[in-house]
Amino acid sequence: MIKKLFREGLVTRNPVLVQLLGLCSVMAITTSLFNGVGMGVSVLVILTLSNIVIAMLRKIIPSKIRIAAFIVVIAGFVTIVDLIVQAFVPDLSASLGVFLPLIVVNCIILGRAEAFASKNSVAASALDGVFQGVGYIWVLVVMCVIREFLGSGSFGSGILNAGAGIRLFPAEYGALLIVLPFGGFLTLGALIAFMQWALRKSEEKKKNEEVEK
Repeated sequence: MIKKLFREGLVTRNPVLVQLLGLCSVMAITTSLFNGVGMGVSVLVILTLSNIVIAMLRKIIPSKIRIAAFIVVIAGFVTIVDLIVQAFVPDLSASLGVFLPLIVVNCIILGRAEAFASKNSVAASALDGVFQGVGYIWVLVVMCVIREFLGSGSFGSGILNAGAGIRLFPAEYGALLIVLPFGGFLTLGALIAFMQWALRKSEEKKKNEEVEK
């Protein structure tokens, strides 16, 4: 079970590159590694805690109001995380802006609540939240590094190298277009295409192995 959930969260059912959920926030906040890591960790915490609570309450929540109940649970954790970020990491709160409170309507969290947490045990739902959250984080990190590096010649500002980031070439040589919304679409599209190609090649390899047996 753990291996299956791990593989699904990071690869075969990755929330961004396979399920295509939460794309708006992914393209909007991946202009710096600082934003990406902050957003990713926030989603991971909210997703995991929401999954746990919803799994605990799944048998007593009436089916007719389950979506509304899920949103209330998610909104509660979003509010808690938002207030914690404002108190302890105000720069991140200011940088993410409205996208942090908008996690409440992120399709990844509501989708996992409906598709998994409402039908499985607390332990399985917690693992699903962690692995789906990690799958979300690694996509954000890759996009942030690509866009920040190509756009400004450095990456990791606010996190790496005492907050100064790692510079590989002068900023004036950066492709500023990559940092703009078009760059977000282009980078995400390339990652989705690569993931679909990799999954297809993996399926073809499995079929060939089965035929040979």
